[in-house]
Amino acid sequence: MSIWDYIITIIGSFLAGSINTLAGNGSTITLTILTEVLGLPGNLANGTNRVGIFTQSAASTWVFSRSGKLDWKRSWAFIVFSSIGAIAGALVAVWISSDQFETVFRYLMIFMLFVLLFKPERWLRATDTEHPLGLWAIIPLCLALGFYGGFIQMGMGIFFLAAMVLAARYSLIESNAVKAAMVGIYTFLAILIFEWQGLIDWKIGFIMAIGQTIGGYVTALYAAHSPKANVWAHRILVTVVILSIVKMFDLI
Repeated sequence: MSIWDYIITIIGSFLAGSINTLAGNGSTITLTILTEVLGLPGNLANGTNRVGIFTQSAASTWVFSRSGKLDWKRSWAFIVFSSIGAIAGALVAVWISSDQFETVFRYLMIFMLFVLLFKPERWLRATDTEHPLGLWAIIPLCLALGFYGGFIQMGMGIFFLAAMVLAARYSLIESNAVKAAMVGIYTFLAILIFEWQGLIDWKIGFIMAIGQTIGGYVTALYAAHSPKANVWAHRILVTVVILSIVKMFDLI
């Protein structure tokens, strides 16, 4: 790696950590760096990418938990069943190409943009603690989301936030807190599977982890204490989805 490779990797991973903490799809940045800048093959990039995601999620979870934004008792089912689905997804990712999933992902992003812009006030409300989502809905929803996250990760945060805000009626910031804990746990399990198959470059993974951890920690501090955090999280989420659509369809 040249000095410029190090600089690009640290800056890009910092941005990815920040974006992942308040929205999602920061893996678009890190996977692009891993494959286009550093030249890693797809499967190795997919595994290496998980190292920074884990450390970033751990840092964010610690901040959200200490600030009271993460209710472990109320959120355990989302975390547990998503983690189970992620194990299956990671096992599949070891042997199967993600190309077909990426094709579907492009069109899911268009759908998600409409969801974000239609009745945006739904994304800015406080957590509804009086109407919890039942296990009958949580189990299949989280197994599916976890499988997708374990398989490819890209965009997982966006889909999970939509489920938490629109179905489980969490606030956007508390949804991000649950997402950080859930992603941290299942990513650790995914790392074990990818390492078992020799699909992690630990040197590059640790370099990216530095930037992502700092980005996740700083952004979580802001989100946990700012009264306007929900508003900014929604704006960033809309921006990330639009930029994803532009990139995937080569509109510029």
